[in-house]
Amino acid sequence: MSNEPRRAGRHFLQIPGPSPVPDRILRAMDMPVLDHRGPEFGKLGLKVLSGIKTIFKTKGPVIIFPASGTGAWEAALVNTLSAGDTVLMYETGHFASLWKSLATKLGLKPEFIESDWRAGADPTRIEARLKADTARTIKAVCVVHNETSSGSLTRIDEIRKAIDAAGHPALLMVDTISSLGSADYRHDEWGVDVTVGGSQKGLMLPPGLSFNAVSDKALAASKDAKLPRSFWAWDEMIANNKSGYFPYTPATNMLYALAAAIDMLHEEGLDNVFARHQRHAEATRRSVAAWGLENLCKEPRHYSPVLTAVVMPDGHNADQLRKTILEHFDLSLGTGLSKVAGKVFRIGHLGDTNDLTILGTLAGVEMGLGLAKVPHKPGGVPVAMQYLAETARPFPG
Repeated sequence: MSNEPRRAGRHFLQIPGPSPVPDRILRAMDMPVLDHRGPEFGKLGLKVLSGIKTIFKTKGPVIIFPASGTGAWEAALVNTLSAGDTVLMYETGHFASLWKSLATKLGLKPEFIESDWRAGADPTRIEARLKADTARTIKAVCVVHNETSSGSLTRIDEIRKAIDAAGHPALLMVDTISSLGSADYRHDEWGVDVTVGGSQKGLMLPPGLSFNAVSDKALAASKDAKLPRSFWAWDEMIANNKSGYFPYTPATNMLYALAAAIDMLHEEGLDNVFARHQRHAEATRRSVAAWGLENLCKEPRHYSPVLTAVVMPDGHNADQLRKTILEHFDLSLGTGLSKVAGKVFRIGHLGDTNDLTILGTLAGVEMGLGLAKVPHKPGGVPVAMQYLAETARPFPG
């Protein structure tokens, strides 16, 4: 037994992922481990492999790895590219930078379009660079759909149009680790070749699963790609997945959880899920504006439905504010990463949240701003309350 005093109530985990895991999903995981070569597992495998396609909105294969999102990044690159290939990447924030670093370690040549982290990827800059690539040395364009470090959402349909306008054959790869199940995403319709996903955010699962949704063009590229791969190889996965199995031991109980998560998303309705995230994001942004604080993302068309990154006033440290809020209200907020460390805090509004979850979070932030003596205007919470009340809809049934 711990000597620490008990804290009543449930901890508010309002970081931009991992998101809180619903009780229904925790119960789904609480099952005996199946024989992963037996007939019952084959049924489970077929169910989740089919069901996850509906979340990516694709008819093509979705490969499930027992890994974090970083593993899915690596899988996307090693299955489609060869050493020395040039990849065009866009600096929307910390995670785009990490993907670039991974590409370098694999022996690729990333070309980085730099930015100030205050908007999503600019399709005009991508189009211009691709048009200038007359030798077609760029083999892939890699962008992050929702940049978790900066709270900016890139419009992937516009990136696809930019690539097409340039008449360029590069593959389009998109990271949806924090947006899948939280923001509208359409792998097939938007012409994405490899979509990277993870389990611990909009899918409401614990960390531990990652995904590659793959187009026919990407599969064709994989046949000529020369980067070494074994654990990440698509071909063995796809061959085994046809009957619901995996070439190596899968994360069996996480697949139970994934099946429950897919059911929950469809029971609510994907469009309703996305609308809920948009409402909660708007309520949060209205509170931030009422406090007189600044949203790190400056482009309204790129505001994230997943999180809001809030800029601290000069002379005040975001991590000290986060510490005050955690100690007083048992509320965890996201830290600033790399070049915005200490300068921003991030409010997550994703996953299995409702209006009262968001209002409780905003109340904790507002009280914390006061306790930490951060300059702000009071009254952000009533602004959010009014917006949520005005836009509230009764539950069906």
